[in-house]
Amino acid sequence: MDFELSDEQKLLKDSVERFVKDNYATEARAKLADTELGFSRDHWKKMAELGWLGLPFAEEVGGFGGTAVETMIMMESMGRGLVLEPFLATVILGGGLVAEAGSAEQIEAIIPELIEGKMMLAFAYAEPQSRFDLNNVATTASKSGDGYVLNGHKAVVYHGTTADKIIVSARTSGDALDTDGISLFLVDNDAEGVSRRDYRTIDGQRAADIMLENVKVGADALLGAEGKAYPAIEKVASRAIAALCAEAVGAMQTANEITNEYMKQRKQFGVPIGKFQVLQHRMVDMYMEAEQSKSMSDMVAMKLDLGDELDARKAVSAAKAQVGNAAKFIGQQSIQLHGGMGMTDEYSIGHYFKRLTTIEMLFGNTDYHFKKFAALSS
Repeated sequence: MDFELSDEQKLLKDSVERFVKDNYATEARAKLADTELGFSRDHWKKMAELGWLGLPFAEEVGGFGGTAVETMIMMESMGRGLVLEPFLATVILGGGLVAEAGSAEQIEAIIPELIEGKMMLAFAYAEPQSRFDLNNVATTASKSGDGYVLNGHKAVVYHGTTADKIIVSARTSGDALDTDGISLFLVDNDAEGVSRRDYRTIDGQRAADIMLENVKVGADALLGAEGKAYPAIEKVASRAIAALCAEAVGAMQTANEITNEYMKQRKQFGVPIGKFQVLQHRMVDMYMEAEQSKSMSDMVAMKLDLGDELDARKAVSAAKAQVGNAAKFIGQQSIQLHGGMGMTDEYSIGHYFKRLTTIEMLFGNTDYHFKKFAALSS
C-alpha cells in the first residue's frame, strides 16, 4: 500500500524529522534517559510551540483537528529517534480519553492546558492480574456521599511519575471481567492515598506502579457516564496501538539502516560481512518485514478514520500482529548481525532492539492479537 502525503502532511513529517535529527543523536538520547525525568521539558515545550500536542484535538478547543494519518506520520518519525517525551501517554491516551469520554467542562478545563504543554496525563489501565485484557479491572470505585472512594493497584503506568493527573479505570459495578461497569476517574497524582513505585523501563522510558488506598474523589472526577467507559477505552486503545505500530515502523527502518551500514564496515576474512550472500538474504528479509509493517501501519491509520468500528478493530489487531512479529524479527536479527557489541549501551542498535521489544508487548503481544483478529473475523 502506498499513498501520497498532502503538502501539510509533508511539512509535518519534515518538522518532526528535523526535531529528531537536532535533538536525538545517540549520545543526546542517552543523557536524557539518564536524567531524573527521563525526558526534556524543553523538548516538551518546543512540541507545544510547534502545535504537535494539539494535533489530534478539535479546533474548537485549540487543536488542529488532525486524523490518525497525521498521528501516524508523527509517530513514525519519532520512532526513528526513539523519542522519550510522553506524547503517547499524554496526548494519545490521556488526552484521547478526555476528548472521547469527558464532559464539555472537563474538555475545556484539560485539553487547552495539555495543548499548551502545561498539563501531562497518564492512563492507569493495567493491573497485575489483567495481562492484556482492558476489561480485567479489579480496582474498585465505591460511592461515598457525592463522590467516590478508589482502591486498587495499577501496574506499569507509563509516565505515571510525571503526570499531573492519572486517568484510572475502576469498577463501579459488575464482575471482574465484565466490560460493563467500568468507569474512568481523573485523579491528582499527589492526592491523599495515592502512592507510587517509580522505575525506569527496559526501553529507557519511565513508568510507575500506583497504589490507590481509600482515595477520595468528587463526582466531577468521573469521566463520562458511570459504568460505561469501556467503549471509550477500547477506541482510544486502538488509536494508541496504531500510533505504536507507526513508531515501530520508524524504529525498524532505522534499525535496518544502522545494521546495513555496519555490515558494509565490519570485515571478516578480509572482506565486509555485507558481501556474504547469506547475510544479504537476511537483510532482504528484514527489509521486507519493515515494508510490510509500513503498509499495515498506513492501512490501519486510514481505517481508523473511516468510522467502521469493527473493521477498524480487526485492522488494529492485524497490524499489531504483523508489526509485533516484524519488530521481534528485525530487533533480534539486528543484534545477531552486530554481535555482542550490539547490546552495549554505547551502541545505538541495542536501544532500538529494546524499544521494539517493548512495543511488541504493549497493549497485547503478537499471539494475543493474532487470536483477537481470528475472533473478530469469525
